[in-house]
Amino acid sequence: MAIVASLPTPGLNLFSSLPLGKDPTASSSPSPPPPPPPIPIPKYPPPLKKSKNSANPAFKIPHLRTKYYKPVKDGGGVIASDGDRSVLVGDSGVSYLLPGAPFEFQFSYSETPKVKPLAIREPAFLPFAPPTMPRPWTGKPPLKTSKKKIPVFDSFNPPPAGKKGVKYVEMPGPYPFGKFPEEGKSREEILGEPLKTWEIKLLIKPHLSDNRQVNLGRDGLTHNMLELVHSHWKRRRVCKVRCKGVPTVDMDNVCRHLEEKTGGKIIHRVGGVVYLFRGRNYNYRTRPQYPVMLWKPAAPVYPKLIQEAPEGLTKAQADEFRKKGKNLLPICKLAKNGVYITLVRDVRAAFEGSPLVKVDCKGMEPSDYKKLGAKLKDLVPCVLLSFDDEQILMWRGQDWKSMYPEARPSISFPAELDIASGSDDSGKSDDDCDNSDAKIVSSSPKMMLLWKHALESNKAILLDEIDLGPDALLTKVEEFEGISQATEHSYPALVMSSEDGSSNSISTFEDDSHSENFSEDDMYSDDEYYDSESFEELETSAPPGSLSIDLIAEKLDKK
Repeated sequence: MAIVASLPTPGLNLFSSLPLGKDPTASSSPSPPPPPPPIPIPKYPPPLKKSKNSANPAFKIPHLRTKYYKPVKDGGGVIASDGDRSVLVGDSGVSYLLPGAPFEFQFSYSETPKVKPLAIREPAFLPFAPPTMPRPWTGKPPLKTSKKKIPVFDSFNPPPAGKKGVKYVEMPGPYPFGKFPEEGKSREEILGEPLKTWEIKLLIKPHLSDNRQVNLGRDGLTHNMLELVHSHWKRRRVCKVRCKGVPTVDMDNVCRHLEEKTGGKIIHRVGGVVYLFRGRNYNYRTRPQYPVMLWKPAAPVYPKLIQEAPEGLTKAQADEFRKKGKNLLPICKLAKNGVYITLVRDVRAAFEGSPLVKVDCKGMEPSDYKKLGAKLKDLVPCVLLSFDDEQILMWRGQDWKSMYPEARPSISFPAELDIASGSDDSGKSDDDCDNSDAKIVSSSPKMMLLWKHALESNKAILLDEIDLGPDALLTKVEEFEGISQATEHSYPALVMSSEDGSSNSISTFEDDSHSENFSEDDMYSDDEYYDSESFEELETSAPPGSLSIDLIAEKLDKK
């Protein structure tokens, strides 16, 4: 009962959160006020009112999910302009023209589709800061003015060695002996004389194991990367650019845009890594100034890559190809953010054996493998059938041509050298010649080169008579083995072409050569010297113990 005695007076309700009922025993006196809350209620400032005087259209950007769709005219051209600043639509997509710019600015220079856009997804306005803005908008308030006087150096006025508070700056150059830096405005003047091999090795060596680089991703060479490359060139002569993802399918295109837009020179390339040289006469102060894009513009609407009835196919044929493609094994599996330098070559090689080719892209973003399909369509070329199950299914098309020659050049021996056939070709009819020419075998250039070398060295001969019996084919093989062994010996060996041994291949060759009235000038070249005694030695076999194998055997026996 001690606990009950310690409770407060019966006039106070312990369960104040519950609804209070009427108590007849309660007095008519007013109840005391409730205790204050333990945490005070915060007082927030009133919401900021949006200024109605902001005339910049950048602040009126529609939401990304809005269904804004404005078709583009066939000729393209200017779709919006503000004085000298205008927005253009052409073959290279949406571009922006500013006064004094060296070229038309784009969000991405290397990853723009080669087809004309159909419409734009947002109102046309420039993604740059307005000219009335005192400084480029970075999302932060301006820094306070520093009291320290920081010395500014450029490539023509580097800081002295050992000076504190200054970052490392590479000297301009390198220059040939007796030459000095010169002020240049054009790209050729800034690059100077071409680099030599030892100079390239000297410039690249410190960058091989360095992580100071510019990463080029799925968007390719974007506009803001131009200023980033120049910031690397401010302190180093070479800028290392590492490319990954979709742009690596066509590295030549990336390298071409890098050199054109930055003004540098690619001096080395390994896989997806590119080394960009700034030039012998580069000066950071006189470099071209590029405005920074403040946001990524929305991509325009392009034609669909996958069509129900692609070019050269009906809808039923396309559906049949797609059905076969489900059971087709992919030629490779692409990793996310990988290097796809050999992808075009692999697809072309796969089309040599199959009209359908499939590439596995599981784990990649849908936009990535769709961009890959668009690039393969132009580079291989091929016809895209589907992107189902994160896989690219392609057909080689009706205009496909093999990489290897379809017809093999005919190689024939003269009648006197055709030991395998044993007869001349004079008795052949025209029909036989037509049938022999109709036998076409497709082979690779490397295989054709090996065939020619084997035929010239008498290690292989062509059999025009394919329908030979087993006994006749075995006879030809035995005769050919004897000929090939004769060409391998250091001394002329006697080869019997018949069972009785009445004649050999050399004597037969001599008899046929006299019948054809060949002269010595036609048979032998002037560079070689032949002795008359050597022809007499051909009629007899080599003396025992004079071959090279016999000399080796004698040395082994002595040991």
